[in-house]
Amino acid sequence: MQTAKTLSDYNKELREALDNTFLRGAMEKFATAYPVGRANAFREYDVTALIDEVAKVKDAGISRLNDLYAEFKAKAEANGVKVHWAKDGDEANEIVARIAKENSCKMIVKSKSMTAEETLLNHRLEKDGLEVVETDLGEWIIQLRSEGPSHMVMPAIHLSRYQVAELFSQVTRQDQSSDIQRLVKVARRELRAKYAQADMGVSGANFAIAETGTIGLMTNEGNARLVTTLPRVHVAIAGIDKLCGTLSDALKILRVVPKNATGQAITSYVTWISGANECQAAPGNKKEMHIIFLDNGRSEMAKDPLFAQVLRCVRCGACANVCPVYRMVGGHQMGHIYIGAIGLILTYFFHGKDKARNLVQNCINCEACKHICAAGIDLPRLIKEIHSRILDEEGHPLPSLLLGKLMKNRKLFHTFLRTAKMAQRPLTGGTQYIRHLPHIFSKDHGFKALPAIAAKPFRDRFEAIKPRVSAPKYRIALFSGCVQDFVYPEQLEAAVKVLGAHGVEIDFPMDQSCCGLPLQMMGEKKASIDVAKQNIEAMAGNYDYIITLCASCASHLKHNYPFLLGENDAAAKAFADKVIPFSAFMTDVLGVTDEKFTQTHQRATMHAPCHLCRGMGVVEQPRKLLALGGYEYAQAEQEQVCCGFGGTYSAKFPGVSEQILKNKLADAARTAAEVLVTECPGCIMQLRGGAEVNKSGFAVRHIAEVLADHLK
Repeated sequence: MQTAKTLSDYNKELREALDNTFLRGAMEKFATAYPVGRANAFREYDVTALIDEVAKVKDAGISRLNDLYAEFKAKAEANGVKVHWAKDGDEANEIVARIAKENSCKMIVKSKSMTAEETLLNHRLEKDGLEVVETDLGEWIIQLRSEGPSHMVMPAIHLSRYQVAELFSQVTRQDQSSDIQRLVKVARRELRAKYAQADMGVSGANFAIAETGTIGLMTNEGNARLVTTLPRVHVAIAGIDKLCGTLSDALKILRVVPKNATGQAITSYVTWISGANECQAAPGNKKEMHIIFLDNGRSEMAKDPLFAQVLRCVRCGACANVCPVYRMVGGHQMGHIYIGAIGLILTYFFHGKDKARNLVQNCINCEACKHICAAGIDLPRLIKEIHSRILDEEGHPLPSLLLGKLMKNRKLFHTFLRTAKMAQRPLTGGTQYIRHLPHIFSKDHGFKALPAIAAKPFRDRFEAIKPRVSAPKYRIALFSGCVQDFVYPEQLEAAVKVLGAHGVEIDFPMDQSCCGLPLQMMGEKKASIDVAKQNIEAMAGNYDYIITLCASCASHLKHNYPFLLGENDAAAKAFADKVIPFSAFMTDVLGVTDEKFTQTHQRATMHAPCHLCRGMGVVEQPRKLLALGGYEYAQAEQEQVCCGFGGTYSAKFPGVSEQILKNKLADAARTAAEVLVTECPGCIMQLRGGAEVNKSGFAVRHIAEVLADHLK
C-alpha cells in the first residue's frame, strides 16, 4: 500500500525494491516465462477476436448495470439468496460484519477476493474480534506476513520458498523444509481444521450471471469450494462490474482469462453456485447465503465516456506481467491494492488521488499493458488522463507549467535550444556528450552519457542537402520532432540521403515543432493540444505522406492528435492518416530492394521501440529493411522490451530507468552484434548513452544511418 507523500519519498521506496535481489530475480524469471506460456495457451486461437468478444460482452453489461442487478437479484432471491448493494467499501464491510453478528459467527474463512482487499474487509472484521483466515495459499502467506498482495493472481510471487519455509517454521514452531511440495502440505494441514471450525465463508465472484442468479469462480486451488460449501454462512462480495447477462457471456470471458493470466488453457476449478446449498451445520440443513455487490464509484465510472472501459477489467493481472516497471520493483511499489497498469487507474477512483498521485507518474508509456489486455482497455491513455486530472485538481508544478509555455511558443522554444547549445560548452569537453553533469544530477543520472545539442540543427542544414528529384514517386513532409532536429540531425540527414536515392521528393516545413508527447506525459494536456494544432497547421501542404524517424512521435501524431483534438476534427484525422514511420514507408510503400545497398553482412541486432512495435504495429518492416540494407540480423531475446527511456520518465525515476537499461544492454551484448539498431532518437539517447558509460563494445545507431552507410 502506498504511503509516500512525495515523489522523492516514492523513489526511495523504489530504490529499496531495486536493491532486493531476490525480488528482482523472481520478477525476471516470471517475466521471461510468461510470454512463452501465454503464446502456447493462445496458439490455436485468434487472440484479437477473443479479446474483442470480451470487450463487447463487458461493454454490453456496463451499459445496463442497473437492469442486470435487478434481474440477478430477482433470480438469486428466488433461489434463497439475500442480495445487497453497497455504495462503498465501508458499507460493504458493515454488511458483512452485521451478517456475522446476526449469525453468531466467530471464525471466518476466506477465498481470495480482490474486492475484499479493495474494501480492507479483514481489518474491519478483526475489529469485532472475529478470526479471519485466508485459505488461498498465496493469500495465507501474505496474511501471516501482514502484507498486501503483490499481484492480483499470484499474491506472493515476490517471496522465495526459503522465506516461506522460515515463515511456516515460525507459525508451526517446527523447522520446515524449503521443499515446495512439503510447504504445500504444511499449509494444507494447518488450514484443514479451519474449514471445519468456520462459521462463515467469504468468497469473491468472477461472474454474476443475471439470467440465473448464478455466481462463478475461477480458481487453481480447492479452497474456494471448501469455503463456499462447509461453513453455515456464505457471503460472496463482488464489484457490480462482474454482472453479465448470460452464461454464454461468462464463458466468453472464461475462455480468455486463464490463458492471459497464467498461460493455462483453463483454471483447475471452475465453480458455479446457484442458490444456497445444503449444509448440515446450518439450521434446517440449509446454508444462509448472501451476495454483496460493491459500487464504490463504479456506477459513476460507467457513465464516463472515456473511463467506462476500465470496468471491462477481468482481473487477469496480465498488465503487470508485461510491465517493465513492475518487472523491476514488484507490485508493492507498482500499485496500492490493485496492481499494475489497471491498479494505477483503479487507485485513483477507489482510494483517491493522494494514493494515486505518485503511482500514475510511474508509467513508462511503453503500451505493453494495452497490447496484452484481455479486454482491450487503453490503459496508457487512461493513466495519462488521470495524471492530467490530478494536476488540474491540485495545481501544476512550476517546471511543467514553464515547459508548457515554452513549447507552445515554437520560436521561443527553438531560441532556447540554440542558446543552450552555447551554454553547454563547459560541460561537453569538446565531445558529443555532456561529460560533466551538474552535481545535483550526477548521482542519480550518471548511468548514461547525455548527448550534447548539435552545433547546427537540421532545419539550418536542410536546404543545402535537399535532393532535387525530377520525377518523384512521392512527395513527403519530414517530421523531425525536437530531438532529431536539435540533437541528432545526422539521423535526418541519413534519411534524406536514403529517400532521395529512391526518388522521393522531400519537404521540411519550418513551422513544425516538438510533437508534444513530453507535455502529455507531464500532465500538461492543454499545452499539448496547442502544440498539436501548430504542427497540423505546419504540415498542411499537399503531401502524400508525413514521415517521421521517431517511433514515439509517429504514435503520438497518429493516435493521440485525433484524441486530443476530438475524433470529429477533420484536420487532425487527415493529418494522422498521412503519418507513417520511416521503415514502414521504405518497405510497405516504396518496396525497396537490396539493389541500392552494399551487402557487407555486418552483424546487427535490433531494439524495437515500444511505440513502433506496439503503438504503430510495425514489427517486421525494420527487420526486413535491415536485411535489405546488407546486414546480418541477429534477434535479441528482449527485442520488444522497453529500453527504460520513456522521455521524462527516466528523469523522474532514474533508478528504474537505469536497471531496465542495463538489462537491455546485456541482452544486446549476448547477440555478439557489432551494432544495435533502432528507430527512435529517444531510445538512441538511452541506449547509446548507456553503452558509452558501460563500454558495451557495440555502436548504437538509427536505422536510417545504417542504411545510408550501405548506399551504393
